[in-house]
Amino acid sequence: MNMNKKNKIILIFLLAVFSGIFSFLFLGSAPTSQHINWGVNFSQKYCSELELDWKQVFIGILDDLGAKKIKIAAHWDLLNPKNGQFNFEDISWQLSELEKRNGKAIVVLGMKSTRWPECHIPDWAINLSKTEQQRYILAMLEKTVVELKNSKSLEMWQIENEPFFSFGKCPWQDEKFLEKEVSLVRTLDPGHKIIISDSGEGSFWTKAARIGDVLSITMYRRAWFEAFNSNVNYPFPPVFYYRKALLIQWIFGKSIFCGELQGEPWAKDVSYRVSIEEQLKSMDLRQFIKNINYAKETGLSEFYLWGTEWAYWLKEKYNDPSIWEESKKIFK
Repeated sequence: MNMNKKNKIILIFLLAVFSGIFSFLFLGSAPTSQHINWGVNFSQKYCSELELDWKQVFIGILDDLGAKKIKIAAHWDLLNPKNGQFNFEDISWQLSELEKRNGKAIVVLGMKSTRWPECHIPDWAINLSKTEQQRYILAMLEKTVVELKNSKSLEMWQIENEPFFSFGKCPWQDEKFLEKEVSLVRTLDPGHKIIISDSGEGSFWTKAARIGDVLSITMYRRAWFEAFNSNVNYPFPPVFYYRKALLIQWIFGKSIFCGELQGEPWAKDVSYRVSIEEQLKSMDLRQFIKNINYAKETGLSEFYLWGTEWAYWLKEKYNDPSIWEESKKIFK
């Protein structure tokens, strides 16, 4: 067989493989979810950056919005503001308020715990070596898990946020260290499952699924791309998530849910640093409704809204309750 014929066979094979992958991920449709469990994300720190009373927002989410499932970002710099000093008062208050209403919480722990700049390192630890930072992260995990593991509203832990996705201002990534974190939390609290999260759009989810008990993914529809200096719509159809989820369930036997469904702007900077006009280019009521309907077509059965703090801010600061009121409909 001559070289040209070999090359043609290889090319045909590669085209067939590519065509098969494309068809699997992009063609067809997913079954519409008949029943969806809805929750929200919450960051005390983000509320403060929006100049909101974070406790007031939290109570509003519970009592006005009607949410009973909350994914709480427990930022390292808030839990451990000074070396050797821990503050569990705020996170304990949140869990207690949920418990009063028979709600459930996912608590996100680690150096990378959601919200810009993603890695929330205390001032006292910023200039430490990687080895020293890791030692203090493990100490923080141990203290926090022991403190909170008996909370009746605690449902699961999430260790780090999208640890395999290079987004945010973080000094390092370390898969082996992530495994140490997960092993430590499992040892300290075998009664609660551990979530590892991954980018819904930028990953095949295999590493996260291998390490965690449960896989959480993101779902964003309109994002800022620096290369285009503009917001761009993601091209993925709903079946893209459904088919990837089928593969993960088949290979790893892990359950999957969406831990971040876009419900706020993704502009060229964090929301409170750009104009409201710029924010509304990537998130307004119309886009919000489209995102909710899109989620229902993916076949997944659990979603946590991302940006409820922003919807509250829009209601309070700009007298625009449209997205907040629309959000209420899904919790009825």
